[in-house]
Order: sequence, then C-alpha cells, then structure tokens
Amino acid sequence: MTEDIHTPSAVYALAASPNYAEDGICFAACRSGLFRSEDRGESWQYAYGSLNLEAPLATLAVAVSPDFVSDQSVFAGAPGGILRSVNGGADWNVAMLPSPPPLVSTLVISPNFARDGVLLAGSMEDGVFRSAYRGVHWSRWNFGLLDLHILAMAISPAYAADETLFVGSETGVFRSSNGGRAWREVEFPIEYAPVLSLALSPDFENDRTLFAGTEAHGLFRSEDAGKTWKRISVDGVDEAVNGVLLSPDFPAKPHILMMLSTAFMISRDGGKTWNEWHVQTEAEGFSCVLAPQGLDEGAPLLVGLVEGGILRV
Repeated sequence: MTEDIHTPSAVYALAASPNYAEDGICFAACRSGLFRSEDRGESWQYAYGSLNLEAPLATLAVAVSPDFVSDQSVFAGAPGGILRSVNGGADWNVAMLPSPPPLVSTLVISPNFARDGVLLAGSMEDGVFRSAYRGVHWSRWNFGLLDLHILAMAISPAYAADETLFVGSETGVFRSSNGGRAWREVEFPIEYAPVLSLALSPDFENDRTLFAGTEAHGLFRSEDAGKTWKRISVDGVDEAVNGVLLSPDFPAKPHILMMLSTAFMISRDGGKTWNEWHVQTEAEGFSCVLAPQGLDEGAPLLVGLVEGGILRV
C-alpha cells in the first residue's frame, strides 16, 4: 500500500513559533514529511508541497528560529540533508550534508541565531554537524565525540556567552564548551545509558542544572553541568523517558514534565513528587511532546503519536 504523503504518520518531532500564543503556528516532523498548523495544532497541512515530491520524505527533526516572527526561518532534518525555509515553510532549499549521507535525528538553534547564524544537527550514526551560515553550509564536528549515535541534543540558553551544548548518545552524555567544535564525555553512569532525552534549565548559566532521560532507568538530574548525577525516584517508573520538558520559568516554577512511552508524569516541586498528567487517547504510544505555552495548569500540550497523528491536550 502506498503511503499518503499528505497525512501525518509516525510523528518524530514537534516545534512551535516563539509567538505561538498569538500566531498559533507549529510544525510536526513525520515519517510522511513535514506538516504545519496555523491554528495551534487543531488542523495540519502538508508543508512540502512546493517540492513536488512523489514519495514521502521522512523527516525526523524540525526546529524554528527564535526570531521566527521576523525571519520566518524553519529547518527540517531528512536523510542526507537539512531543509531550510525562510518564509515560514512555504518554500524550501536543501543543504546536503557531507557523505556518507547521515540520518538527521535532532536539530538545535542558537538562541543568538539573529547574530551568529548557528545551528547544529545530530545524526543516528555520523555524529554532529554544525552550520554557522544559517543552515546553508554544514560541516561535521566530531572531535572528542566517542559515540556517533546521537539520540538527543540540548543547547544552553546562554549559548552566546558560554557556547555550551550537550548530546545524549547510546553510551552516555557528551558536552561541548566551544560551540560544538569539540566534545568531551561527562561522567554519566554508563550502565544507565542510552540517553534518549535532555533538558537544560532556562537558568542554566547560574544553576548549572540539566536532566537526562534514559531508555530503561528513568530520569537523572545534574546540578553541576554534568559532573555528577542523581537518579530521580518516581514510583512505578523504571522505563524509557522519551522526553523531558521544563517550565520556561524554571527554577522559580520548578515544573518538570516527563514523557514515557504510554504516559506523562508531572512534577511541580522540582522532581520531589510526581502525578500522572492524564491524556485521553486510545493511541498505542507517544513519540514526542511540546508545551508551547509552558507547563502551568491548563496550558496546552501537543503530543505526537507513534502510529501517526497529533493530539492537542
């Protein structure tokens, strides 16, 4: 059976405009391509129409510029390359990555993108790629990166000053302190790897706090930029943590959302206590989550489903 390229299937990643509360724009990277919504995720339109594709272009990653309101820049990761749009996803240019063609698994954008033009892409078997040219040209940067299977990536909110990034891999966590040009393994307990998800505190510059979700051992927290780690105890949770989200006001509002394969857990006290965030669905599993307006009570969640489709909770 031929897959319909105009229907979201197997959702891999979600991203939203920084002005989502006003413009309602968000994107979903799917096995069947990239989709865009202008009504806060209630309806979705195929975003690759201008490419005139005859078959699905699997898209595993999507990122929206922090200056989207003014620059309209969106980036999508596909097998072998990065797609770039500067008009909100209407038209696309493709930047091919160095051979062998990598499978892009994650994308992050510098918070200072307007000035530095920096993006980084993680791949499934070929490590990290970096662009300082707004996604037009890319280079591989794997010096010190001992594991090229990149499963997650996070960038410091103070990247303009500290140039700090982290990647989660099959074997642990690596850190760069020079903008992704070189990497060093941090002391993450190897017996708890792989690391599937990462989240940095919005106040990382001061509190040095980050979280790592693992495949089979729950959630870990570091308060010294990855030098030491403490496992967060959550009753009944000893499984894959596929996503971690923090309140934009963390740590003043110490809200943490943890996405498991078939459930969500929320803590409003920095991880001391947890409750289930109930999502009414008969779906078999969750693949990604986005909280475009934070984690306060009543704030919306966008949830990607393993078998296809996006829930607005």
